Amino acid sequence: MIWFQPITIEILNKRSQHTLADFLEIKFTEVGEDSLTATMPASTRSKQPLGIVHGGANVVLAETVASTAANVVVDYNNFFCVGLEINANHLRSVKEGLLTAVTKPIHLGRSTQVWQIDIYDDKGKASCVSRMTAAVLSRKGTL
Repeated sequence: MIWFQPITIEILNKRSQHTLADFLEIKFTEVGEDSLTATMPASTRSKQPLGIVHGGANVVLAETVASTAANVVVDYNNFFCVGLEINANHLRSVKEGLLTAVTKPIHLGRSTQVWQIDIYDDKGKASCVSRMTAAVLSRKGTL
């Protein structure tokens, strides 16, 4: 298991209260051995004028799940992670249903982490693929 300390879905969802993730109704649903999963409904909050999920909403979902994962693999009392770069390829538009994002680490280093995020529609078809790089920062003198 890659997590620095035990985590639960309840703790992760509580951390997201009153944030952009909360506004978009992003919910953490599963903690795996080396993966973290979250969902987001295709709703008026996440859609663009054409009635499909906005690409930016996909990126918010991707960064939410990857940034959260990045922060729970480090000793959060001494370190924290912030996004340095994120990219996304939108593969298939989604009009309705639930999007599911699964993130897994590609690289867990002392100063950077790289996370792969795959987003699927509720039929299991790939909707978006993303990759996020996070900086690992020391809390001493940073905040």
